[in-house]
Amino acid sequence: MSLLARKIRLIMKLRKSGITDTAVLAAIERVPREGFIPPMFHDQAYEDMALPIERGQTISQPLVVAYMTQELRVNDRHKVLEIGTGSGYQAAILAKLCRRVYSIERHKPLLILAEQRFNELRIRNLTAKVADGMKGWPEQAPFDRIIVTAAASDTPPQPLLDQMSEGGIMIIPMGRDKSSQYIYRITRHGAEYAYQQLMPVRFVPLLPNVARNTPEQPPPPGDGDGEIFFRTGQLQPA
Repeated sequence: MSLLARKIRLIMKLRKSGITDTAVLAAIERVPREGFIPPMFHDQAYEDMALPIERGQTISQPLVVAYMTQELRVNDRHKVLEIGTGSGYQAAILAKLCRRVYSIERHKPLLILAEQRFNELRIRNLTAKVADGMKGWPEQAPFDRIIVTAAASDTPPQPLLDQMSEGGIMIIPMGRDKSSQYIYRITRHGAEYAYQQLMPVRFVPLLPNVARNTPEQPPPPGDGDGEIFFRTGQLQPA
């Protein structure tokens, strides 16, 4: 089966799984996932699974990328902050949907590779840097949308909450352990934040500081983009 046929099959599966936002589906169709993974895994690029990338990390499961992007409710007027560039795949999807993406990665080698991919795809509305994602990007705040691709314990980092615009939305997994993690959608209303629990998931933890130069090895199958896998099958978007 060709990559194109496999991509069509994946899009159909995402539709059946509850991804109904046509703009999100179109972005996934337009971004070549095989460009974000090592060549040895190209034949699995359009399987709905996380795949290994550099630094002992993985690229996120397409269903997770699609679901989190859909629940972010992003449009072409929004400025988006992503915490966890990873392979760059999620950022590339967001770049098709919003005005500007700012992405932070704690692993410098991953960011270098991701920026090469962005250049090859001629993605011009995306800026990325190596930094502590838990501190956000105050120089560019406020953000209309924030997406975090690793799990906070029980509350989001306060700097990220502070950097949300009025009416802004954050999508973030949270939970004290992997058996109790959920994706949350947080909406800002002045000094108040409304929390909505969405899907149960398992993510690697959100960590502070810039990573060491040596590869970190999270428990497999960990994820540079954050996600491990959904713990449920059929999606029920809120």
